[in-house]
Amino acid sequence: MQTASAVSGSGSSSGVPASLRGILPVLVALPVLLVLEWLLSNSPFASYLLSIMAVNIILAVSLNIVNGMTGQFSIGHAGFMAVGAYLAGVTSLALKDVALSFLPVAVSDQVFLVVALLAGGISAALAGFLVGLPSLRLRGDYLAIVTLGFGEIIRVVVTNTEAFGRALGLSGIPQTSTVAMVGFWVFLVVLVARRIAGSSHGRSLWAIREDEVAAEAMGVNTTGYKVRAFVVSSFFAGIAGGLFAHFVPIINPGSFTFVKSMELVVMVVLGGLGSTTGAIVAAVFLTLLPEAMRSAFAAFGSESNLAQQVDQIRMPVYGLLLVVLMLSRPQGLFGTKELWEVVPRWIPRRRKGM
Repeated sequence: MQTASAVSGSGSSSGVPASLRGILPVLVALPVLLVLEWLLSNSPFASYLLSIMAVNIILAVSLNIVNGMTGQFSIGHAGFMAVGAYLAGVTSLALKDVALSFLPVAVSDQVFLVVALLAGGISAALAGFLVGLPSLRLRGDYLAIVTLGFGEIIRVVVTNTEAFGRALGLSGIPQTSTVAMVGFWVFLVVLVARRIAGSSHGRSLWAIREDEVAAEAMGVNTTGYKVRAFVVSSFFAGIAGGLFAHFVPIINPGSFTFVKSMELVVMVVLGGLGSTTGAIVAAVFLTLLPEAMRSAFAAFGSESNLAQQVDQIRMPVYGLLLVVLMLSRPQGLFGTKELWEVVPRWIPRRRKGM
């Protein structure tokens, strides 16, 4: 209570009207994203790399809501990403020749992009609900097996469905995604994750994580809370998949395999189970690592088959990172804390009298 009143007092003394406190982060973020979009307008590779990084952040932060805050173990996140990617892609293809005449073409494209993203996100959320309702009564390894099975089922379905392009993939999706749009969804998922963590709903999730039996004994509807967290996580995974489908030339089942799900689990574990900023830092690091490896190979004169070499070495490097982390810091980089709570402890302090 003391902490809450202190936060409330600091908010009221900041001079921000009460009516703007809820939307103030959005009002600050939008101009920043638009400026970033303008600065990167002539840098296609930087825009692509930043978009890939942003999609991984959305996936890692959304998975952290389930694996970190709730303490469950889901390894089928790529399946929900695939649902969002294909449904958003099909929606955009259906609306490809439609435009809003009273809006500029660029704005009209972004409106239809949002429609496609919401279609993909809602479809993924529905899939999350259908999978989570029966399976979240399970715990630990059993839940991991169910989510793994769901991810493989989705991959096989899209591989054998003509409307989704079968194994060749889905092409021709309008490439209307922008850095500003991807950045907005990054901002939104981080905002939602932090507000969940600080809410009464979040406290119930933390209680389930620490001791599910004790939480249930105290009257917490553990299955209901886990399903809601799973649905929110699946929704943002679907959004990430929809964004991914709108800035890559083609999407195919090979982009949503078990390996992708494990990459996301590595990001969450590396950053710290329960830490939103830890998931962000780990997602950024592991997204940039392959690019750094490509640059290193090119610097040593090994320019042939760069992509193949990086793919061969990338997963062993991820495994080595996890082994080192589990031996030196099992709770991850930040544990359950956030960046602003951990960094001051890492900064050397001057002793008194010096």
